[in-house]
Amino acid sequence: MTPLLENLDYAATVVLLLIGLWTVLADSNLLKKLMGLNIMETAVFAFIVTSGMIEGGAAPILGPDAAPPFMAPIPHALVLTGIVVAVSTTALALALLLRVHREFGTLEIDELRKRW
Repeated sequence: MTPLLENLDYAATVVLLLIGLWTVLADSNLLKKLMGLNIMETAVFAFIVTSGMIEGGAAPILGPDAAPPFMAPIPHALVLTGIVVAVSTTALALALLLRVHREFGTLEIDELRKRW
């Protein structure tokens, strides 16, 4: 198996990250920039989840005779927290973009600079 196929999940996260970065840097529409940021967040979440997947690994679930302090956090649980934060910030950003559009009638950065 080729190294690219073995690491296809990592390659996909890098491609998603680059697509999001390109959207943020190259587009002048604020809504599209926000979508690019969400794509980048998704790439980071996918990277964390795929890095937590170990071939032959098992979830650190404690049995009846295991000692509790030796359990490590699962990356999937950390991603869930990140998703909640990402959804909250996206909702706030969309509310701000709606307010900007109502006030100025556009979301294009060049036109907003002219009107400011």
